[in-house]
Amino acid sequence: MAQFDVDAMIQRFADRAQAVKDRPLPPVAGAERQLFIQQAQTDYTDFALIANATWSVEDDHLVLRIPLRPNQG
Repeated sequence: MAQFDVDAMIQRFADRAQAVKDRPLPPVAGAERQLFIQQAQTDYTDFALIANATWSVEDDHLVLRIPLRPNQG
C-alpha cells in the first residue's frame, strides 16, 4: 500500500482554498455571476476548514480536528 501523507493532503486543501480566493470572476453577469460567487464562497469555506485541521490516527482511523472558533489570543 502506498504511503499516505496527511500533511501533504492538508497542504493541498490550503492551496485549493488560496486558489479559490485568488480566482478571478469570469465574464458573466446577473444570476450566473451570483451563483459563481456563492459557489466560490462555499468552496473556500470547505477547503479552508480542512486546511486548518490537525490530525491524528486513532484506532486505525484518520481523525481530523477542525477548529470551529478562530484562535483567541
